[in-house]
Amino acid sequence: MASNASKAVGVDIGGTGIKAGIVDLEKGELLSDRIKVPTPAGAEPKDVLDAVTQVLDKLGVADDTDIALGVAFPAIVKSGRTLSAANVSKSWIGFEAEKFFEDGLGRGIHFANDADVAGIAEVRYGAAKGVEGLVILTTLGTGIGSAMIYDGVLIPNSELGHLQRAEHKRDAEGYAAYSAMEREELSWEKWAKRLQWYYDYVEFLFSPDLFVVGGGVSKHSDEFLGLLKLNTPIVPAVHRNNAGIIGAAALAVPVVEALPAVK
Repeated sequence: MASNASKAVGVDIGGTGIKAGIVDLEKGELLSDRIKVPTPAGAEPKDVLDAVTQVLDKLGVADDTDIALGVAFPAIVKSGRTLSAANVSKSWIGFEAEKFFEDGLGRGIHFANDADVAGIAEVRYGAAKGVEGLVILTTLGTGIGSAMIYDGVLIPNSELGHLQRAEHKRDAEGYAAYSAMEREELSWEKWAKRLQWYYDYVEFLFSPDLFVVGGGVSKHSDEFLGLLKLNTPIVPAVHRNNAGIIGAAALAVPVVEALPAVK
């Protein structure tokens, strides 16, 4: 795949759904329909691979190795290995995930944490574009994902959804993720009180310059963001629940940077 190609495929693997699409890398927009299938029960590696193959088939790119492919996954990712498994099978812990997908799909891929790629989508094409200082993107869904971006540079694997609550059994995402709101049938107001605790905590620890809120619930941002009282500006992600697809695709293609002149 040539650098600076005009399009790529992004696959976003989540705790409840696997989404994919073909992305225009200049505009940061989907060129195709968004394809979605449920994440298989138990989310074991082979079953997830089969589901990813299914979405690529539906997109018509399963055999097209000329188009770059990026895959986002809900885990700490280092050197292609998944080191955690918050909302998928424990089989992924310490698993050579990138090689597993490459072997199974018969092609090279770019493999990264799902919230990190969503952060890349927003810094290249969305709410964090051109923002100086520290931007913290959080995805509110099955869990709480996070991406930390300083002056446009990603600091990977921040995992701020797993901040611990003193003297409580549940971590931040167990208490304040969108899934907690659904599970406990909370009103927007009651859920916003939990989010207030969470963003107050993150704000105190990191003093960010901007919060960006992504995930599926970001389409309802007018229901809860206005209820939060923070010193840091907080805005919805421009690409909402497509940010993972767009960011995964964007990272699949190397960007040719200007090289310094050689004297």
